[in-house]
Amino acid sequence: MPVVIYSVLRLLLFAAALGVLWFAGLRGWLLVLVAAVVALMLSYLTLRRPREAASRYLAERAEHRARTGERFSREIEDDAAAEDAALDAQEDAASSGADATSTEQPGAPSAR
Repeated sequence: MPVVIYSVLRLLLFAAALGVLWFAGLRGWLLVLVAAVVALMLSYLTLRRPREAASRYLAERAEHRARTGERFSREIEDDAAAEDAALDAQEDAASSGADATSTEQPGAPSAR
């Protein structure tokens, strides 16, 4: 959640810089470029706490992944395993229903 908060605050700073510079008379691609630079400088100066919280959060997640070997959260890993099992069962059912005596090769031209 700290990453989302930091990102939203940065977007708000960009929108504010965009609005101020637009009212100041800047237009076109230069408006967006200057607003991005101004927002970058303002976020560096004013968003120290949210940036550090987001950095801590990401570092803790990376350390947890390195320690446990998990790439994703436990819920996502469980969902992926259930989906894999369902697909395997579906493939097994489809292959057992196929005619085992057929000599036709997939992709080969038909003799008809």
